[in-house]
Amino acid sequence: MADFSDALSEKHRAFIARQPIFFVATAADGARINLSPKGYDAFRVLSDKRVAYLDLGGSGNETHAHLVADGRITIMFCAFENPALILRIYGRGRPVLPQDAEWDELAAHFTLMPGTRQIFDISVDSVQTSCGWGVPVMQMERERETLKKAHRQMEPEAWLARTAGRTRSIDGLPTTPTTRYFTDAPELTERAADRA
Repeated sequence: MADFSDALSEKHRAFIARQPIFFVATAADGARINLSPKGYDAFRVLSDKRVAYLDLGGSGNETHAHLVADGRITIMFCAFENPALILRIYGRGRPVLPQDAEWDELAAHFTLMPGTRQIFDISVDSVQTSCGWGVPVMQMERERETLKKAHRQMEPEAWLARTAGRTRSIDGLPTTPTTRYFTDAPELTERAADRA
């Protein structure tokens, strides 16, 4: 049986904090539905009605395009240990990029990682929990470092040029590229920011 609430409780927050992965679903009129898994320490509960997650550059930018076009987003956390539980957050989101006025305030909630592209700021409409009994029991072995490593190895100018060319989703919806390169080498981040 599913239970709905209009805000995140302390129990919800505790469950979210224990999950190493979450899933993000978005859609827009005339476009395919996008569903993406997300790892790393990238999700934050900012209040009982607001959450955010850090987005690294990847193969596409569908979430950005869908949120600009439509705004609706669903985030799902699912327990792979006992007790079984699925938690969904239904809301409306928007991308915040490093060049946006709100960036510094929002980014302060995260440890920025190599390849950080944007942060999705999401207002919570409702929260649903359900049993999750059909989800297998599994254990996390470790995070994959491949994506961060790939971003870390790129020259800042090449990374910015690559992201600058990605201005459309796979369905042709517009996206806005980031203008700042982030890595765990501060001198490279600052050098790229100076040239942007």
